Amino acid sequence: MTLVVFIVSLLGAMAIGVPVAFSLMFCGVMLMWYMGMFNTQIIAQNMIAGADTFTLLAIPFFILAGELMNAGGLSRRIIDFAIACVGHIRGGLGIVAIMAAVIMASISGSAAADTAALAAILIPMMAKAGYNVPRSAGLIAAGGVIAPVIPPSMAFIVFGVAANVSITQLFMAGIVPGLLMGIALVLTWLIVVRKDKVETLPRTDAKERLRATGRALWALGMPVIILGGIKMGVVTPTEAAVVAAAYALFVGMVIYRELKPRELPAVILQAAKTTAVIMFLVCAALVSSWLITAANIPAEITGFISPLIDRPMLLMFVIMLVVLVVGTALDLTPTILILTPVLMPIIKQAGIDPVYFGVLFIMNTCIGLLTPPVGVVLNVVSGVGRVPLGKVTVGVWPFLVTQVLVLLLLVLFPDIVLVPARWLY
Repeated sequence: MTLVVFIVSLLGAMAIGVPVAFSLMFCGVMLMWYMGMFNTQIIAQNMIAGADTFTLLAIPFFILAGELMNAGGLSRRIIDFAIACVGHIRGGLGIVAIMAAVIMASISGSAAADTAALAAILIPMMAKAGYNVPRSAGLIAAGGVIAPVIPPSMAFIVFGVAANVSITQLFMAGIVPGLLMGIALVLTWLIVVRKDKVETLPRTDAKERLRATGRALWALGMPVIILGGIKMGVVTPTEAAVVAAAYALFVGMVIYRELKPRELPAVILQAAKTTAVIMFLVCAALVSSWLITAANIPAEITGFISPLIDRPMLLMFVIMLVVLVVGTALDLTPTILILTPVLMPIIKQAGIDPVYFGVLFIMNTCIGLLTPPVGVVLNVVSGVGRVPLGKVTVGVWPFLVTQVLVLLLLVLFPDIVLVPARWLY
């Protein structure tokens, strides 16, 4: 019965338009009321405890690093570098979009920020070159959701805190799956664009390519510093976030000189607004998370799926299907915060590696960013690229199917994630 109270109160609140954070708090209150342990101090204490975590400091700093990167010209130089490398290939601007998305993902970890930067620069260029605009917008959206999978990833930080899993291990385990997502998108793009009559950019000579590389070198050095520092144990993920923000600020203001001192308050304010939304969600979710444990809801769910506990691969299929459906209706962070405390006890009981599950879980929630009715990344591409949302939704389908197939591949062959992760960690 507690499971029914949990589901009805949460979904009921969201159905009438209550914001997700308040829906989570309402769900916690209803569980307390049902169990006869209503106490407002439980809500206050768990919200404060939820925010009082050193690891979560990485979130505001990585968000700030992403904002500084876009304002300071790092994003544009990465795109220019990609154009110089592969822009002359047939369908090259699509490859540029994915190449730039992967590089930018290793800097900011924000799907929305990376997608906005790519869409603003590349969609007009692709339209002028004769590319199908809705399909191009769909490709950029699909490339943008790589950001939460390749480290540094705010999604991994939130999941790591909620599931009590090593964030460093999650970071290292996300590298290969993120690259596979990028490679799969490039192959899909080359297939769908082969019959289109598009203009190719002129081939850049070695001198110009070297010049573009030189201009982008400071931007390209950022992921090396972040991931290299974490890999060698010089910095923790939280400390790496601070380094990333300081590095982006230095490069934008001193090296590229595109970020002016007068623009800094607006950049910091935007990062603060985004951080506030995420952190309030985390705090509210930890109230319901504590009560989910107190109500023993994972044990109730385990009772329903107990026949699958001894068949981990089939269990993963079922869980991934559930997450995929939930992801169509919820944004990335709420999906993580609602499902993680419910699913993790089941995952541990089934003997599934928590890091492996975390990577696939985050990949799955990222795919949800491409699906209506919420489709946050679709809305970003539509707004920034000025392409009707309906057309973007049609254009993204080939790439959405590709991302699902990559996820299916990783469910069938866990070693694709686990073996590189063990070596990198």
